[in-house]
Amino acid sequence: MVLKSFEDRLERLVEGMFSRAFKSGLQPVEVGRRLIREMEASRTVDVSGRALAPNRFVIRISEEDHQRFAEFEKSLIAELAATVRGYAAQENLSFIGRVSVELQADPTIRVGMFRLHPSYDERLPEVEPDGWLEGHDGVRYRLKNGVMSIGRMSTGDIVLSDPNVSRRHAELHPLGDTYQLVDLGSTNGCKVNGQRIERQVLVDGDELTFGPVTLRFRRP
Repeated sequence: MVLKSFEDRLERLVEGMFSRAFKSGLQPVEVGRRLIREMEASRTVDVSGRALAPNRFVIRISEEDHQRFAEFEKSLIAELAATVRGYAAQENLSFIGRVSVELQADPTIRVGMFRLHPSYDERLPEVEPDGWLEGHDGVRYRLKNGVMSIGRMSTGDIVLSDPNVSRRHAELHPLGDTYQLVDLGSTNGCKVNGQRIERQVLVDGDELTFGPVTLRFRRP
Protein backbone atom coordinates (compact mmCIF):
# COMPACT_ATOMS: atom_id res chain seq x y z
CA MET A 1 0.00 0.00 0.00
CA VAL A 2 2.77 2.49 0.93
CA LEU A 3 4.84 1.68 -2.15
CA LYS A 4 1.76 1.83 -4.42
CA SER A 5 0.94 5.29 -3.06
CA PHE A 6 4.52 6.38 -3.77
CA GLU A 7 4.30 5.01 -7.32
CA ASP A 8 1.00 6.84 -7.94
CA ARG A 9 2.41 10.17 -6.75
CA LEU A 10 5.59 9.57 -8.73
CA GLU A 11 3.55 9.15 -11.91
CA ARG A 12 2.00 12.57 -11.34
CA LEU A 13 5.39 14.07 -10.55
CA VAL A 14 7.00 12.96 -13.81
CA GLU A 15 4.20 14.01 -16.16
CA GLY A 16 5.28 16.28 -19.01
CA MET A 17 8.86 17.52 -19.03
CA PHE A 18 9.95 15.34 -16.11
CA SER A 19 9.00 12.12 -17.91
CA ARG A 20 12.10 12.41 -20.12
CA ALA A 21 14.35 12.07 -17.08
CA PHE A 22 13.04 8.57 -16.32
CA LYS A 23 13.40 6.95 -19.73
CA SER A 24 16.86 5.67 -18.82
CA GLY A 25 19.17 5.50 -15.84
CA LEU A 26 18.09 5.21 -12.23
CA GLN A 27 14.37 4.61 -11.62
CA PRO A 28 13.14 6.28 -8.39
CA VAL A 29 10.67 3.47 -7.67
CA GLU A 30 13.67 1.16 -7.17
CA VAL A 31 14.97 3.56 -4.55
CA GLY A 32 11.56 3.54 -2.84
CA ARG A 33 11.57 -0.27 -2.72
CA ARG A 34 15.10 -0.33 -1.26
CA LEU A 35 14.16 2.23 1.40
CA ILE A 36 11.41 -0.06 2.66
CA ARG A 37 13.69 -3.12 2.62
CA GLU A 38 16.41 -1.28 4.54
CA MET A 39 13.94 0.01 7.12
CA GLU A 40 12.83 -3.55 7.77
CA ALA A 41 16.37 -4.93 7.84
CA SER A 42 17.67 -2.18 10.15
CA ARG A 43 14.79 -1.97 12.63
CA THR A 44 15.66 -2.29 16.30
CA VAL A 45 14.04 -1.92 19.73
CA ASP A 46 14.92 0.75 22.30
CA VAL A 47 15.05 0.31 26.08
CA SER A 48 11.35 1.14 26.45
CA GLY A 49 10.34 -1.50 23.92
CA ARG A 50 9.57 0.85 21.02
CA ALA A 51 10.32 -0.51 17.55
CA LEU A 52 12.66 1.93 15.82
CA ALA A 53 13.60 2.50 12.19
CA PRO A 54 16.51 4.54 10.77
CA ASN A 55 15.63 8.19 10.30
CA ARG A 56 18.47 9.29 8.00
CA PHE A 57 19.00 7.90 4.50
CA VAL A 58 21.89 8.95 2.26
CA ILE A 59 21.44 7.82 -1.35
CA ARG A 60 24.60 7.95 -3.46
CA ILE A 61 23.94 8.00 -7.20
CA SER A 62 25.91 8.61 -10.39
CA GLU A 63 26.73 12.16 -11.40
CA GLU A 64 24.64 11.75 -14.57
CA ASP A 65 21.58 10.54 -12.65
CA HIS A 66 22.04 13.33 -10.12
CA GLN A 67 22.07 15.88 -12.93
CA ARG A 68 18.89 14.38 -14.44
CA PHE A 69 17.10 14.67 -11.08
CA ALA A 70 18.31 18.21 -10.34
CA GLU A 71 15.19 19.99 -11.65
CA PHE A 72 12.85 18.19 -9.26
CA GLU A 73 15.20 16.86 -6.56
CA LYS A 74 13.26 18.60 -3.78
CA SER A 75 9.96 17.00 -4.85
CA LEU A 76 11.55 13.57 -5.24
CA ILE A 77 13.14 13.77 -1.78
CA ALA A 78 9.77 14.77 -0.31
CA GLU A 79 8.14 11.72 -1.92
CA LEU A 80 10.85 9.38 -0.66
CA ALA A 81 10.58 10.83 2.86
CA ALA A 82 6.79 10.36 2.72
CA THR A 83 7.37 6.72 1.77
CA VAL A 84 9.59 6.27 4.84
CA ARG A 85 7.01 7.88 7.14
CA GLY A 86 4.16 5.93 5.58
CA TYR A 87 5.88 2.58 6.06
CA ALA A 88 6.77 3.51 9.64
CA ALA A 89 3.13 4.39 10.38
CA GLN A 90 1.93 1.14 8.79
CA GLU A 91 4.38 -0.98 10.81
CA ASN A 92 4.16 1.04 14.07
CA LEU A 93 7.81 2.08 13.85
CA SER A 94 9.18 5.19 15.57
CA PHE A 95 12.13 7.47 14.81
CA ILE A 96 14.72 9.01 17.13
CA GLY A 97 14.69 12.27 15.15
CA ARG A 98 13.47 13.98 12.00
CA VAL A 99 13.35 11.91 8.80
CA SER A 100 16.05 13.00 6.37
CA VAL A 101 16.64 11.77 2.81
CA GLU A 102 19.66 13.03 0.87
CA LEU A 103 20.78 12.49 -2.72
CA GLN A 104 24.54 12.68 -3.24
CA ALA A 105 26.46 12.48 -6.52
CA ASP A 106 29.26 9.88 -6.51
CA PRO A 107 31.64 9.64 -9.51
CA THR A 108 32.44 6.00 -8.67
CA ILE A 109 28.83 4.85 -9.21
CA ARG A 110 27.58 3.81 -12.68
CA VAL A 111 24.43 5.23 -14.27
CA GLY A 112 21.34 3.42 -13.04
CA MET A 113 23.04 2.16 -9.87
CA PHE A 114 22.89 3.55 -6.32
CA ARG A 115 24.03 2.88 -2.77
CA LEU A 116 21.81 3.47 0.22
CA HIS A 117 23.20 4.22 3.68
CA PRO A 118 20.56 4.18 6.47
CA SER A 119 21.44 5.41 9.95
CA TYR A 120 19.99 6.50 13.28
CA ASP A 121 20.73 10.19 13.79
CA GLU A 122 19.32 11.86 16.90
CA ARG A 123 21.09 15.09 15.93
CA LEU A 124 18.25 15.75 13.48
CA PRO A 125 15.62 17.35 15.74
CA GLU A 126 11.92 16.81 15.09
CA VAL A 127 10.31 19.67 13.20
CA GLU A 128 6.86 20.79 14.26
CA PRO A 129 4.45 20.23 11.38
CA ASP A 130 3.02 23.30 9.75
CA GLY A 131 0.50 23.66 6.96
CA TRP A 132 -3.11 24.18 6.03
CA LEU A 133 -6.02 22.70 4.10
CA GLU A 134 -7.26 24.86 1.24
CA GLY A 135 -10.74 24.82 -0.31
CA HIS A 136 -11.76 25.76 -3.85
CA ASP A 137 -13.53 28.84 -2.50
CA GLY A 138 -10.28 30.13 -0.98
CA VAL A 139 -11.05 29.14 2.61
CA ARG A 140 -8.03 27.97 4.62
CA TYR A 141 -7.93 25.74 7.68
CA ARG A 142 -4.67 26.26 9.55
CA LEU A 143 -3.27 23.02 10.98
CA LYS A 144 -1.91 22.68 14.50
CA ASN A 145 0.66 20.42 16.13
CA GLY A 146 -1.88 17.97 17.49
CA VAL A 147 -4.63 15.61 16.40
CA MET A 148 -7.33 17.51 14.47
CA SER A 149 -10.85 16.25 13.80
CA ILE A 150 -12.64 16.72 10.47
CA GLY A 151 -16.38 16.34 9.99
CA ARG A 152 -19.86 17.80 10.20
CA MET A 153 -19.86 18.09 14.00
CA SER A 154 -19.81 21.75 15.02
CA THR A 155 -17.28 21.15 17.80
CA GLY A 156 -14.70 19.65 15.42
CA ASP A 157 -11.46 21.37 14.44
CA ILE A 158 -12.38 21.48 10.73
CA VAL A 159 -16.13 21.71 10.19
CA LEU A 160 -17.50 20.64 6.79
CA SER A 161 -21.23 21.40 6.75
CA ASP A 162 -22.31 19.00 4.02
CA PRO A 163 -24.92 16.28 4.71
CA ASN A 164 -22.74 13.69 2.94
CA VAL A 165 -19.87 14.31 5.37
CA SER A 166 -20.01 12.19 8.55
CA ARG A 167 -20.17 13.90 11.93
CA ARG A 168 -16.74 12.49 12.80
CA HIS A 169 -15.36 11.82 9.33
CA ALA A 170 -11.57 11.79 9.73
CA GLU A 171 -8.59 12.96 11.77
CA LEU A 172 -5.25 14.51 10.92
CA HIS A 173 -2.38 13.15 13.05
CA PRO A 174 1.01 14.92 13.24
CA LEU A 175 3.75 12.61 11.93
CA GLY A 176 7.28 13.99 12.06
CA ASP A 177 7.20 17.15 9.96
CA THR A 178 3.96 16.29 8.15
CA TYR A 179 0.53 14.74 8.87
CA GLN A 180 -1.29 11.46 8.41
CA LEU A 181 -4.95 11.42 7.35
CA VAL A 182 -7.00 8.75 9.14
CA ASP A 183 -10.55 7.80 8.10
CA LEU A 184 -12.82 7.23 11.13
CA GLY A 185 -15.11 4.72 9.43
CA SER A 186 -17.01 7.46 7.62
CA THR A 187 -20.04 6.57 5.48
CA ASN A 188 -18.70 8.05 2.23
CA GLY A 189 -15.01 7.57 2.92
CA CYS A 190 -11.83 9.57 2.43
CA LYS A 191 -9.79 9.82 -0.74
CA VAL A 192 -6.28 11.12 -1.39
CA ASN A 193 -5.72 12.11 -5.02
CA GLY A 194 -8.77 10.10 -6.05
CA GLN A 195 -7.80 6.88 -4.23
CA ARG A 196 -9.89 5.74 -1.26
CA ILE A 197 -7.75 5.30 1.85
CA GLU A 198 -8.00 4.28 5.48
CA ARG A 199 -4.84 6.15 6.46
CA GLN A 200 -2.35 8.07 4.36
CA VAL A 201 0.80 10.15 4.99
CA LEU A 202 0.40 13.50 3.23
CA VAL A 203 2.75 15.51 1.02
CA ASP A 204 2.36 19.05 -0.23
CA GLY A 205 -0.27 19.33 -2.94
CA ASP A 206 -2.25 16.19 -2.06
CA GLU A 207 -5.98 16.50 -2.83
CA LEU A 208 -8.15 15.24 0.05
CA THR A 209 -11.79 14.30 -0.52
CA PHE A 210 -14.36 13.86 2.27
CA GLY A 211 -17.60 12.67 0.67
CA PRO A 212 -18.25 15.43 -1.90
CA VAL A 213 -15.92 18.01 -0.29
CA THR A 214 -12.39 18.43 -1.65
CA LEU A 215 -9.54 20.24 0.12
CA ARG A 216 -5.87 20.52 -0.84
CA PHE A 217 -3.08 19.89 1.68
CA ARG A 218 -0.43 22.63 1.64
CA ARG A 219 2.96 23.01 3.29
CA PRO A 220 4.89 26.32 3.42
